Amino acid sequence: MTKRYLGNIITQNPTAPAGSFANSAASGVWSVSEAGAYQKAGLWPIPGNFPPFDVRLLIVAGGGSGGRDEGGGGGAGGMLSVSAQEVAFGTTYNVTIGAGAVGNQTGGGAARDGNNSIFSGYATTAVGGGAGGSGGSTSGRNGGSGGGSRRGGSVGTGTSGQGNNGGSAGNDIHGGGGGKGQTGQGQNGGNGAADNITGSSVTYAGGGGGGYTGQAGQAGSGGTGGGADGGDSSSNINNGTANTGGGGGGAYSNVANGSGGSGIVIVRSPNQAAATTGSPTATTTGSDYVYTFNGSGSITF
Repeated sequence: MTKRYLGNIITQNPTAPAGSFANSAASGVWSVSEAGAYQKAGLWPIPGNFPPFDVRLLIVAGGGSGGRDEGGGGGAGGMLSVSAQEVAFGTTYNVTIGAGAVGNQTGGGAARDGNNSIFSGYATTAVGGGAGGSGGSTSGRNGGSGGGSRRGGSVGTGTSGQGNNGGSAGNDIHGGGGGKGQTGQGQNGGNGAADNITGSSVTYAGGGGGGYTGQAGQAGSGGTGGGADGGDSSSNINNGTANTGGGGGGAYSNVANGSGGSGIVIVRSPNQAAATTGSPTATTTGSDYVYTFNGSGSITF
């Protein structure tokens, strides 16, 4: 016969904990208040016995710098949208945010590539954007998205699944950098791609525009998603937008090239994180928790 007591039911045939909770049982008699206190302190059930679960990820690398000395546009940082990545309770995952390539270089020589972004639980690295072609190093560099070429050079190649190739230079234009959404469009940077992981649609990873040649009439435009416009005869230096992975603008003659925009990592989880480092921005959308890392850090569930 089942007997009823205040706050619970005691039966002649109790069910032992099983599955992921098999090792969470403790002998003895526990009051409701004691069980609640231990649960609140994270001591019961044992965290390691909870089953793993999936999170969504957005990983964007740093953008490449624009080319020097009438250069091509910088390629966008590689962009990875991950719909389901398994994570485990009690495990810490490190987050690395790739810096945008530093521009502000004058004269000939190769420009700089962007830096990689990483979520340690995910096997694929988001690759930094390739630099635009420059005077003395005319080909765009390979990367997440490839850099646009300078006259006489070849385009930089994008990484499959992360971005696209840079644009080709012509007789009177320098190629724009590739973006996540499309290749460089002549002297204009390729557009990026939108992602709604935060609950709102935001575009990332646009390519930088090619620099002014003195013949085309204007510099190339940056692609949507943080790509910078190319530099022009007014000595403008145009940088990719921070935390978008946008490519830097190519330089005009004797004017410095633009820097690439830094990357970003966003984690969307059905469970609240137990701890974070690196000061990510924490928000919610629906019943999910969203952690936006603009700088490197870690997250523990």
